[in-house]
Amino acid sequence: MAAATDLDDLVEHWTVLDDERTLVAGKRGATRLGFALLLKFYTRHGRFPAADSDLPDAVVEFVARQVQVTASEFGSYEWAGRSIEHHRAQIREHLGFRECTVADAEQLTAWLVEHVTQIERRPELVRDELLARCRRQQIEPPSAGRIDRVVRSALRTGEDALTARVSGRLSDDTKLRIAALVAVDDDADSTEAAPDAGECERPVLARVKEAPGKVSLETMLSEIDKLLAVRAIGVGGSVFADVAPKVVAGWRARAAVESPSHLRTHPEALRLTLLSALLREREREITDTLVDLLIATVHRVGARAETKVTKELVNAFKRVSGKENILFRVAEASLATPDGTVRGVVFPAVSGGEQTLRELVHEFKTNGPVYRRTVQTTLKASYTNHYRRGMIRLLDVLEFRSSSAHQPVIEALQLIRRFAAAGNITYFPLGEVIPMHRALRGDWEDVLHREDARGRRRIVRMVYEVATFQALREALRCKEIWVVGADRWRNPDEDLPLDYEQRRTEHYRTLRKPLDPAEFVDGLRGQLRDELGALNDALTTLGWLSIAERRSVAIKLRPLDAQPEPRNLRTVRTEVLRRWGTVALVDMLKEAVLRTGCLDAVTSVTAGASIRPDILAERLLLAIYAYGTNTGIRAVAAGGHGHGEDDLRYVRRRYLTVEAARSIEVQIADATFVARDQGLWGNGSTAVASDSTHVRALDQNILTEWHSRYRGHGVLIYWHVEKRSMAVHSQLISCSASEVAAMVEGAMRHDTPMDVQADYTDSHGQSEIGFAITRLLGFDLLPRIKRINKVRLYVPDAGQRDSYPRLTPALTRPIRWGIVAEQYDQMIKYATAIRTQTTSTEAILRRFTRNASHPTYQAMLEVGRAQKTIFIARYLRLRDLQREIEEGLNVVESWNGANGELAYGKRGDMQSNRRDEQELFVLCLRILQSALVYVNTLMLQDILADPSWADLLTPADRRGLTPLFWMHVLPYGEVNLDMATRLTIRKADVDH
Repeated sequence: MAAATDLDDLVEHWTVLDDERTLVAGKRGATRLGFALLLKFYTRHGRFPAADSDLPDAVVEFVARQVQVTASEFGSYEWAGRSIEHHRAQIREHLGFRECTVADAEQLTAWLVEHVTQIERRPELVRDELLARCRRQQIEPPSAGRIDRVVRSALRTGEDALTARVSGRLSDDTKLRIAALVAVDDDADSTEAAPDAGECERPVLARVKEAPGKVSLETMLSEIDKLLAVRAIGVGGSVFADVAPKVVAGWRARAAVESPSHLRTHPEALRLTLLSALLREREREITDTLVDLLIATVHRVGARAETKVTKELVNAFKRVSGKENILFRVAEASLATPDGTVRGVVFPAVSGGEQTLRELVHEFKTNGPVYRRTVQTTLKASYTNHYRRGMIRLLDVLEFRSSSAHQPVIEALQLIRRFAAAGNITYFPLGEVIPMHRALRGDWEDVLHREDARGRRRIVRMVYEVATFQALREALRCKEIWVVGADRWRNPDEDLPLDYEQRRTEHYRTLRKPLDPAEFVDGLRGQLRDELGALNDALTTLGWLSIAERRSVAIKLRPLDAQPEPRNLRTVRTEVLRRWGTVALVDMLKEAVLRTGCLDAVTSVTAGASIRPDILAERLLLAIYAYGTNTGIRAVAAGGHGHGEDDLRYVRRRYLTVEAARSIEVQIADATFVARDQGLWGNGSTAVASDSTHVRALDQNILTEWHSRYRGHGVLIYWHVEKRSMAVHSQLISCSASEVAAMVEGAMRHDTPMDVQADYTDSHGQSEIGFAITRLLGFDLLPRIKRINKVRLYVPDAGQRDSYPRLTPALTRPIRWGIVAEQYDQMIKYATAIRTQTTSTEAILRRFTRNASHPTYQAMLEVGRAQKTIFIARYLRLRDLQREIEEGLNVVESWNGANGELAYGKRGDMQSNRRDEQELFVLCLRILQSALVYVNTLMLQDILADPSWADLLTPADRRGLTPLFWMHVLPYGEVNLDMATRLTIRKADVDH
């Protein structure tokens, strides 16, 4: 049975109108009802239903009441024969539609080629465009098989036209160099570690595809050589000037997974286009990697210098207490005996004598300017002796640009590059114009200048280089300096939507924001005033809250009382175990795959596939299981299923891409939302909970970082999980990445039909800038804030502190509304950039948080402070909101807890250093957990459909009911796969 239809949908789309009743009149019984249903279905979808299963029971009953026929009579309607053909002809004539002819199909194919397939390569979306075109042209869509043929023909013709255009732009020399890449086989088929062959001995294509290693000089030099090799082939950016970025990305994905032998089988135009796309995209990615390496290397040099100096001094360091008393005694003794000797007067005045004073002097040296100079000297030595070689080479391959404010840094880099090969000279030549930038002042100034043998004040060259690279790092991090040819580190002006000025009104409307800044400010100010007023008025009645003048904190919030313990959930889960027994995890995945059809949309990223669909489905399922459990393909291939290790590796490489895995998970999530019984689970949720979990990984790529809290190297997986334990988004991020940015990305970028209106986060997922961005984007940030007793509440306007007398101890300054109104349009522009995916939230935050003086950033902070105050006032006042946030975060913490149970292989540690392999692990783990939630949902609904079980549940049981449990699941042991054996879930089988 199709998904249940709500009343609004029934009224809007299935009401029989007056002119339609005329057509229905004269027909009786099943014929009358069947005709009416065909008519309304065609009116809504532009086609006829294939069978009665396309019509939900609720729709049949709703239409049956209108035409005064019993709904059960619909079963007698004939779906073949002259009557239904006559009915279809009547409906087409009434609605002005006609059947699709051969000429129509040819015109539709030509239209798809010209307007769709050259910007969209996904067959399902091309099919949607075809159906929409048919409706606009009032053409009844052809049969499903014919539609598939039209789509395939359009995709093939469109790609031929595109590849011919792209390859025609390549010079003859470039074509020869590209052809040489696949002239002989290389080891690109391998997904294992790089071979032991030297860098120069490896084929160029294999080196281009290879991911970068850990942060080191060797990695930097290797990536520089890789970038030069790509540039030497000569594929310019103009080759893809008029091609949609997602089409180029699709070509790049195809070329990345194909071996030279596969690439050689393509027609020349396609082969050149695929490889050109790979080279062009890899050039941008490698450029980004080199910027990442520059930033990380400069940081590492400085951090290691400080660590080295600290270790050398710590053994001799002894903190001297009572320095004020020592100074007083020394001064008193000196004044009492001004003509005495130091040894005779000062030393006896201090407890410990001379030794105490020596320790005091040493402490000052280790903490003061001498310590900083020692660190800087050590840093310079480390840079000069090791890292300088790579940093200088970076200046040869990267082109830095900046606004006028940071032009001195750019000029300093040019000077460094000019004198890079000048030998071991200490100073820049006399008379040379040396650009001076802000980083050369302050701590560096004392070591930057030195007198030469003739007493002339000179600039030390190596110190100048170190200080300049540190300035470059800081400017890059806030994107005040950018790199030509990069993607993430590109010109920040390119992060903003280019059509913003032309479509300003549309962008405002989409964000549901007023065009007038005063209206936005008044709305936010009014809400702030109302929430503070409500908290002030209710404070005396809130037994859990106290706000008063105290030495350390103003707010005291009593923790929530424990909820009643669910007493019957264990009984329900025990019934699951009794009815279905212990179920292998691979069978849970298999059941989800077969019931949702989630693998049907997975197509090869290459042409010429020869694997039978059923065999491909089995191998995909096993590959997902191998990655999701972290046991690996070799271990899974040893099971009882008849598929070898090489077969599984081939399918993983050619079919199981990151995008394919993401599509599979989204389909399982969609199927879960459709399958849920609203009477049991409630209405669809609009809130998600987000949090990260740390996964250990070897320090062999630039994403892996040390995490101080978990005391180890690794990465973070950031999850977005809705209230009923279904993940709607996942991200692989570094330990230093902004969780605020990850929170916004997941709420905005998830591919499920869920409308996210609120996000529960832990403390790391919120900040004042986070509150501002979520306010502009139109969803609520609902965090758990640590040390909430120390927060301060901002007042709407100056002079209004007396309006909230009970809140006075917790109040602080007014919001600066002037800068909000002044920068309102710029804030909307940045919010639009995030919404339209012109750039990432991380790029916006990087630009702001490293440049606190940015006026738009200052305005966003004010909006965030107002929004955070609004939230805290509500949070303190509403006990239900506090509990709601805790319950939401408990869901995502349970999801994190399941990670270790399912991804048990290799102790949960990531074994691969390749970014795509790590992302695939995350996505496959998400698929496994989503499959578990989906099947458990069906099992629970099957059990609780019995009234005796449903009556057993108390309100506490219903509150705690979750499909995320695994007491009945066996994740270990030999992997045996039999697609013919199924789980019997009676209610789900009947509904299906």
